[in-house]
Amino acid sequence: MSPSPSSVQAVIFDFDGTILDTETREFGHWQALYREHDRELALEDWQRGIGTWGAFDPWAGLPEHVQADRENVHALLRERIMADIATQDVRPGVRAVLEDVKARGLRLGLATSSDREWVSRWLEQHALLSLFGALATRDDVRRVKPDPELYLLAAERLGVRAQDCVAVEDSFNGASAAVAAGMRVVVVPNDVTRTQPFPPTWARLDDGYDRGLDGLLAAAGERINTLS
Repeated sequence: MSPSPSSVQAVIFDFDGTILDTETREFGHWQALYREHDRELALEDWQRGIGTWGAFDPWAGLPEHVQADRENVHALLRERIMADIATQDVRPGVRAVLEDVKARGLRLGLATSSDREWVSRWLEQHALLSLFGALATRDDVRRVKPDPELYLLAAERLGVRAQDCVAVEDSFNGASAAVAAGMRVVVVPNDVTRTQPFPPTWARLDDGYDRGLDGLLAAAGERINTLS
């Protein structure tokens, strides 16, 4: 379903890869694990699982002896990933965009296939959590992206119609969910998602957030309707 022309009342962001690029870091550590065991993790395979759960199992491509020791291997891998992400800043320009959304009186939401504990941890670390009027996480729904349930819930919690929202995404699964919800979507890809097969009809900003909120909304074909 295509959204009808409207003035935007809310902007709903994905989290992983869109605000904080956890995805590129995580993929790098999984690649390193594969190479330790003379295997290669293809980006095309990894991309299937970005923005969702259960679409790709990276353990299946590792030797049996590694899978047999999965608990210990995963604990060490997770420790490395978490330490790496902890040193990372949010994507360039995204903080200014989020703050501008609030400054202009628009509603700001988040829709993520990750759990609430995960996103709250990193949003708090980067002093961004208080900006959001509503969070919709995998803890809140039956089906994660590419199902539209997360985006529909975020819009409901913000008190706006789906067609009055712009969604900001980095992945095919995530953007598909926003489109299915009836929202306009702007794809802001990162290093691990930019080669995904995004339809040419979806707005896309390969220069990230350099154009600010005005550039983001212009790409979506929207105008700002400042709320009182």
